[in-house]
Amino acid sequence: MFKKILIANDGSENAARALSAAIELAKEHGAGLHMISVEELPRFPASVDEIVEEQEEASHVYEAVASQAVAQAAAAGVKLTPHVVAGHPVSSISEFIAREGFGLLVIGFMGHTALYNRIIGSTTDRLVEHAPCNVLVVK
Repeated sequence: MFKKILIANDGSENAARALSAAIELAKEHGAGLHMISVEELPRFPASVDEIVEEQEEASHVYEAVASQAVAQAAAAGVKLTPHVVAGHPVSSISEFIAREGFGLLVIGFMGHTALYNRIIGSTTDRLVEHAPCNVLVVK
């Protein structure tokens, strides 16, 4: 059913559960599995140095997330291709999906309070709304 699956992974516990589900789905469907992590840029950076510093910190974090994910997938007999992009999560992930032609996005559920979700919303909610493909939210 799915030929290309994308897992969005921010290194959280919820993303780890979503990764496990994505690995199983890729194995079951014989699908290509890719993972995206988004280095969030500050909305209002004080300087270019602040952006560079945040990108360097995020790169170190996501290198570990990617290597763990690749190893976990390999142990299950699945090849996982990691991608790290800079930007804002919803737009970066949605654009990546459209450009690369994924059939399924797998994301972890991010539990917030009802008030937080009403006022701010969540990345998960916005991805469900804006992703140009099927979305599986894993709890």
